[in-house]
Amino acid sequence: MTTNRYEVVGPDGALLAVAQQKRLALKEKVTFYTDESRRQEAFTFGARNVMELRGAYDVVASDGTPLGTFRKQFGASLMRTTFTLEGDGFVGTGQERSQLVAVLRRFTDLPFLKMHFDVVDDATGQPLLSVERATSVRDRYEVSVPDPRVDVRLAAAFAVGMDALLGR
Repeated sequence: MTTNRYEVVGPDGALLAVAQQKRLALKEKVTFYTDESRRQEAFTFGARNVMELRGAYDVVASDGTPLGTFRKQFGASLMRTTFTLEGDGFVGTGQERSQLVAVLRRFTDLPFLKMHFDVVDDATGQPLLSVERATSVRDRYEVSVPDPRVDVRLAAAFAVGMDALLGR
């Protein structure tokens, strides 16, 4: 009751990470683990500042190595939620795939509306990653990462983070 739990899987259905976030924390931080036992931390993402609407979220490996950042673009997100994703050697922009679904999600709470996000490289227009949230009891995300420059841990953190930030 005091935590949100997330599950991230690859396109083949293999578990990439399990995440847990304490609810009502002032500074958002989500910890990802290698499996359901939650004994081994894999990576985290956390807000740089407390409750900043345009704030950046840093993704860090368990050993402290920075993996990248993401942030919501509020002006661009009025009709279709838009994010910036940055990592080693790339900057990308991600949007909800369907503007119709994006608008419906804003005005309704229909559980069957799937969330689809695609992130493309700003320099080349090539796909960096895509995210689909499946409808289930626990939040479950399917993440596809066709670009080898994108660390799968950054992609998993982005999937959970952008979903958590959609309501803002």
